[in-house]
Amino acid sequence: MITSHALRTSIIAIGTAVIALWAAQAHPSARPDALFATGAHLTGLLAGYGILVMLFLMARVPAVEHGIGADRLARHHARGGRHVLTLCAAHLVLALCGYAVHTGTDLVTAVTDLLGYPALAAAAAGTALLGAVGVSSARAVRRRVGHGTWRGLHLLTYLGAALAFAHQLSGPDVAGGPLSLGLWCLLHATVAVLLVWYRVVVPVRQALRHDLRVVDVRVEGPGVVSVLMRGRDLARLRAEPGQFFRWRFLHRRLWRTALPFSLSAPVDGDHVRITVKAVGDHTRRVRRLRPGVRVAATGPFGALTAHRRTRRKVLLLAGGVGITPLRALFETLPGGPGDLTLLYRAHNAEQLVLRAELEAIARTRGAGLHYLLGPSDASFDPLAPQALRNLVPELAEHDVYLCGPPGMTAAATTALVRAGVAEERIHAESFTY
Repeated sequence: MITSHALRTSIIAIGTAVIALWAAQAHPSARPDALFATGAHLTGLLAGYGILVMLFLMARVPAVEHGIGADRLARHHARGGRHVLTLCAAHLVLALCGYAVHTGTDLVTAVTDLLGYPALAAAAAGTALLGAVGVSSARAVRRRVGHGTWRGLHLLTYLGAALAFAHQLSGPDVAGGPLSLGLWCLLHATVAVLLVWYRVVVPVRQALRHDLRVVDVRVEGPGVVSVLMRGRDLARLRAEPGQFFRWRFLHRRLWRTALPFSLSAPVDGDHVRITVKAVGDHTRRVRRLRPGVRVAATGPFGALTAHRRTRRKVLLLAGGVGITPLRALFETLPGGPGDLTLLYRAHNAEQLVLRAELEAIARTRGAGLHYLLGPSDASFDPLAPQALRNLVPELAEHDVYLCGPPGMTAAATTALVRAGVAEERIHAESFTY
């Protein structure tokens, strides 16, 4: 598995090499047009490299997702995307200003002239596409755009990246020598192969190999259902409790979207189960699935597994439907009586999912189980540091597995740190779908 430190070090090292490539070809000059051109070359190279990093982060490479976690990768991708768009905008402005100063024309004329070059026109189109993707991902816009529409717009990233790559091949920084050109093409080819392999080939191969089909859909609570599926040779999936798959139900209104859901129980022979809460159009349609519907599952993904454990005692802290991966861990994490404790946060008893299973596991394993019920605005906060210490003796000596909505996860993390739990022993995964 690739750790966050290893990934960050690799990205910085290659980025430093990109800057060195720019520096080796830079021609120092105090002329305004040369200064603009030098800045345009640097921002352009870094923007091109940044696009490549963003694509790699979302290539679904198992070693990366298992080591870092899909939710953290998504956050890095979103944060990095903003930086890449800033670099693209800086490159555009600096190039226009440099050309205008060099030719003695105004910016409007500069734009008209530069768009006359096919490679530059392609770059402009690619930048516009990337900008549209960025706007659709802004929080205010994202809330108003359907998931299917948002994913469709995100596919434009590939076209935008391809157009940007065509522009880079015509520029002096990359095409200036056979070594730089070969290495740049090798980087792009590597990422392209990873994208095609893990986002296209592997899902198709897994669908054919395992032949998953829906067996039953069971109501678990208000708006919550469990989907039981049967397939063949499921041991080859090597799925661990705490992980999730991206499920594509081959139903006429669901097949276009791969939905990320955790396993809500360990793989049992030829059966696998997920538990889903209706939070949007696609998840509501899951409730209407019928036995026999084919399922294509890609994965497993996620780092919320037993490999993160460093202490004998473990606290599992779930909020809402975040109970699903923790229910699987509650059953399978090694430990004797008293080693495991599960805290389950919900607004009321009706919203507790898989309650009978959790209580049966607690009895069998001699594990602690506590329900933290009540509205989030109540005067008593069950996730306050002292409340957690009262429920879990020696809390600071525990590993903590945390899964739930983003707000609850953030509040719980703060409370746990204040209660004495080291941040590196809080293993969190946040559900935002």
